Amino acid sequence: MTPLERRAWRHNVRWIGALVAVWFVMTFGVSWFARELRFDFLGWPFSYWMGAQGALILYVLMAALYAWRMNRADDELHERERIGAEAHPAAPATPSPPVPDTSGAGARPVP
Repeated sequence: MTPLERRAWRHNVRWIGALVAVWFVMTFGVSWFARELRFDFLGWPFSYWMGAQGALILYVLMAALYAWRMNRADDELHERERIGAEAHPAAPATPSPPVPDTSGAGARPVP
């Protein structure tokens, strides 16, 4: 793994950690404090609304955010790799020297 890929992976892990923390708070925090969250939200008690629809909407938004962000990060990584490859071009491949053939048929290249 190159240093650039390692950095991209750490960035990915930070995003995953943040999204798991949001998931935990929304899933267990709302359930744990349901009695304290007794206020009306769009005509329904907030704890009921979060359990019935709000958490599901949040999960879909989290998945969309993660997909969007990782696509953007992949594009940035590929761009940096392309720039790095242009700055440090690989040496051209040299053909292997011929090896003498002892069967008398002549020289042949090494595979």
